[in-house]
Amino acid sequence: MAVSIDAPQNVARTISDISQLLRTRHRIVPPQTDDFQVRDLADVAQAASSAGLTLQILLASIATVSLIVGGIGIMNIMLVSVTERTREIGLRMAVGARGDSILLQFLVEAVVLSLLGGAIGIVCGVGASAIAAHIGHFPFTASVPTIVLSLLFSAAIGVGFGFYPARKAAHLNPIEALHAE
Repeated sequence: MAVSIDAPQNVARTISDISQLLRTRHRIVPPQTDDFQVRDLADVAQAASSAGLTLQILLASIATVSLIVGGIGIMNIMLVSVTERTREIGLRMAVGARGDSILLQFLVEAVVLSLLGGAIGIVCGVGASAIAAHIGHFPFTASVPTIVLSLLFSAAIGVGFGFYPARKAAHLNPIEALHAE
């Protein structure tokens, strides 16, 4: 049963009146428990909002862990790249490349890696959401600002986790780098 009330300040009194009327009609005496429930839509909305907030926090936590794991993966790939290309870095430095250009080269590589991963993630996410929307018969729109923000965040992860390997490459001693195998 749904009841509409004329003013918000009358909600508590109306719930009390309805509860008392139902107790009388159902012949419920004080030691017995009610065999009905009277709910205020504000309470239902608050419960839904609380569940939504919990889900948001859970998804944000999963996303954070995924970004950290992805960033560590980028850092490992870049460290391997620096190790394998030590002679190349030494040669570039020997012919006049400055540490800044080496740093920039490796940072660009890290950003490209992270942007590629971000783009693949966006395509997979938008595709999966579109399929779910089609199956569930609900509307779906991909927000362009959100996609751009995701790509920018992905690039920031690339810079953040690619900085250490890039700095390591930029600070190599050219003589030692040329002797490396």
